[in-house]
This record gives sequence, structure tokens and C-alpha cells, in this order.
Amino acid sequence: MSGDDKLPISLVAHTVFCPRRAWLEAQGEQADSYAMTAGTLAHRRVDQPAESRPEVRRAVSVHSESLGITGRCDVVEVSSDGLSVVEYKSTPVRRKAEITPAQAVQVGLQSMCLEEMGHHVTSGVVHFVNHHKDVPVPLGAEAREACRDWVTETRKVVEADSAPPPLLDDSRCNGCSHATICLPDEQVHNGGELKRRISVADPHGEILHAVTPGARLSMRDRQIRITRQGEQLAAVPLERVQGLVLHGNVDVSGALIREILWRRLTIVWCSGRGRVVGWATGAAAPNGQARMHQQALSEVGCLPVARAIVRAKLINQATLLRRNAAAATAPQEIRELSRVAMRVESLPELFAVEGRAAKAYFSEFPLILKSDSAQDFLDEWPGRHGRGAIDPLNAALNYAYGMLLADCVRAIAACGLDPHGGFLHSPSRNKPALALDLMEEFRAPVADSAVITCINNQTLTADMFSHTLGDVRLTRAGIAALTSAYERRVTTDIKHPTFGYPATWRRTMEIQARLLLGFIDGTRSEYIGMTVR
Repeated sequence: MSGDDKLPISLVAHTVFCPRRAWLEAQGEQADSYAMTAGTLAHRRVDQPAESRPEVRRAVSVHSESLGITGRCDVVEVSSDGLSVVEYKSTPVRRKAEITPAQAVQVGLQSMCLEEMGHHVTSGVVHFVNHHKDVPVPLGAEAREACRDWVTETRKVVEADSAPPPLLDDSRCNGCSHATICLPDEQVHNGGELKRRISVADPHGEILHAVTPGARLSMRDRQIRITRQGEQLAAVPLERVQGLVLHGNVDVSGALIREILWRRLTIVWCSGRGRVVGWATGAAAPNGQARMHQQALSEVGCLPVARAIVRAKLINQATLLRRNAAAATAPQEIRELSRVAMRVESLPELFAVEGRAAKAYFSEFPLILKSDSAQDFLDEWPGRHGRGAIDPLNAALNYAYGMLLADCVRAIAACGLDPHGGFLHSPSRNKPALALDLMEEFRAPVADSAVITCINNQTLTADMFSHTLGDVRLTRAGIAALTSAYERRVTTDIKHPTFGYPATWRRTMEIQARLLLGFIDGTRSEYIGMTVR
């Protein structure tokens, strides 16, 4: 068996903890929790082979041809009697220093590897760094047989076409690093509020928007430095950044690009008008098998998903009008069209319904703008126009949609899906069809709301646009104002309408992307769009 075919011992340990987590890990899904971070810090010293002494060997690579596994021992202590395997773990002091079944299997397999490599192993222990305590691991015949069984089980799990079902009301989910990826409660949700809150993986993380023309982003001292003509404009710790969005003429160093991609984050480039022109993600994208299923499904079409997306979009449009325009009559019509959308039998019929709703929505969209300066926007408003806007309001909407698309690209890439393989929009036009699909649900509650808020509180005014030969663009001040408003909106906590727990709008985009992933990989029977009421 080649090295590439061998199972990592850590993956077997994941199976013992939760088979679904092992399957996700095998698909490339990785996440960090406090416990994992603490464990990494605990390993920092022992994972230095150069620090090994004759009696203490650190970061020892091991393998077994018969079992088809490979791994690394934190510490191997050498004595005249033989070898002792030491695994370093971290657990809060308030918890008892007890060995879990997964830890026992991990140490057991490491010992069996060493023995197959020709060494005599006398003992195995788990060293709990927070307790400064060694706890012995059983290495008898019964324990070894259990280890072999878990290796066999792990092969079955990782070779399966779909993920094992999530655990139900299990305490293991509470501290699991993969909870925000696995979505255990969401996958089996049958109505009502969830018992567990799934929060943002990094609540302090942020998307960094670089909007200053001529600025350069580089990395130094674990910070992202933003400079222009030799002057430092800002410095942001790398640990706080969850992605980059570069607007217009902004440069970024190669070292920073490598670091962002190594962290499995996404960089999105936008034009000066806010249009997404490209993005970069790491090569080790997760869920390769699901991505193949996505392409096959996109090729033949998937009307149920397309209907769910359009339904959600229309409901959100109706809600925005109802909440902000008392005189509007369109909400009732749009809600009826949302019900019609779920009964259509083809994509052309669905597009026709969507078009009727868009006409009704934007005909009454001006009713939402109520500030003293709003009339400056409405005087030039010709109705909704996409690319090539000739008025400030359409230019602002287009820019906000560009930022929303960047967020949807990031959310989809985080799941390992292809932003181009869509179900509503056609991938044949070389557009990021799936990202465009996902953003439909968020146009009204996120992008439109950000523009409306800017205009109504007069932080975005008509003089923040340039007019050249019929071409209308946001000025630097306008971009800064709209970007700030968008970030305030997208980082606002809401109560998820389906699952009932708090999440930011940005986190909700990723939740919806992961629900799409669940439908694609077969772990969900249907896709339910994100709606606000």
C-alpha cells in the first residue's frame, strides 16, 4: 500500500469520536476550535524533531503496512526496557483528566505501528498539559483488536459516497470544531427552534475591504499593512481577517496572497464599479466529490432548488417593501408570485415569474427612500438598470450587489463548491452562476437595505457620484460610505428564520451555502431558501 493510500491515524481517531466528522475531514473540511488551538500550542514544543534527545524522541513518524495507516507520535521515550508512547492533549482544568476512546485508539495505533517497525513498546500514556498529569493507555489484546476494528470502520466511512447522518442531541456536538461545518441540527431540522446555537467560527473575524486607489497590501509582523506612496494607512492582525476584497486599483503582495491561500481563505477582486472580476482560493479545496456531483446536477438542471431560491427572493422583496413603504401595494402581488414560483414546471416559466415580481418591486422601490436628499436620486431614476448604470441609485445598487456577490463567492468557496455550477443562472455564460443563485436570497435584505440606509441617513448623497459622458460612478467618498454601510449590515446579528438561532447575515450566507452542499451530496432531501418576514 502506498503512502497516499494509508489512513492518517488522526482520521481513525475522528471516526471514534464521530464518523460524520471523519467523513468531513476526509473531504478536506477543516476547522479550529478553542480546544484544537490549545492542543496546537501544546504540541508546539513536542513537534520539533530537532529538539529530540537520545532518550526523548519528538515528532516521530510511524506507519503500518499491514494496517495501512500512518501518523506521528508526539513523543517517544526510550529506555533500556523499550519505548513509551506519549501523546500530548489539552483539556480545561475544570474537567477531569480522563482518556477518551478516540485518544486511546490513537495511542494504541501509534504503538502498533512502532512494533511493526521492529520496536518493543512497553507503555502508552496521554499527557494532559493543563493538568501536568500522565494517564496510562491500555495496550492489551482487547485494545489492539478494537484499534483494528476502528481502522476497518474508518475505511468504510471515508469511502462512502455520502456523509454518515449527524448525531442527534449529542453532547459531543457542543465542543466539536466542525459544528459550524457539519450543521448537525440543521441537517435533521423538522421545524421549531434548535436547541443549540451555531455561531460564527471566528466571531472576531472580518472581511477586509481595500478601497483606496493606489494602495498596496503586504504582510509584516503577522499583520496586513496597507500603504500608499510609502505612507501606512492601516494595519490589521492576520488572525482577525477572514477574507480580502480588493476594489479597483489596489495591489497585493505575493507573500500576502500565499498566506491568505495557505489559511484557506478567499481573495476577491472587484472593479471600480464593484463588479467581481475574479477570485483566488487555495488548491486544497474540500468536498471534491460533491463538486463533481454539483457539475453533473448543474448540467441537467435542478428545478426544485431554482424554485426555492426564487421563492425566497420574492418573499424578501415583499417584506422589505412592507416594512419600509406603507403605501406600497406590490407586496401582496409579489407574495402571490412567490407561491406561483413553487408550481412552475420549467426554468423559462420561473424566469417569467421572477421578471413580473422584479417589475412590481422596483416600481415601488422609490417609496422606501424618504430622506430630504432622496429626491436627488429619484429625479434621475429611470427604473432598475443593471450593468452600465446612468444614474446614482442604480450605480449604488450595482456596487452593493458586487460586494454581496463577493461574499457569496467566499461562502461557496468555503464549502468547496464551484461558484460557476449554478441551478438558476446558467453557467454557460461564463458567470459565477451558483454565487449568483445564492445572492438572490440576500439582495433585498442585505444589499438593497444597505443602499436604502445610506441614502435615508444621508451618509450617501448624490454629490458622491461622478458623471462623465453619461457614465455614473461612485467617488472614493461614496465607495467608503457604501462599503461601511454594507459591512454594518452584513455583520448584524439576526435570528435565523428557519433554525431560530442568532447569526450574522454573512454567517447566514455560509449556512445557506452549506445547506446547498447538503442537498448536492445527498445528506438533505431538499433545499430551503433564506426568507425574512
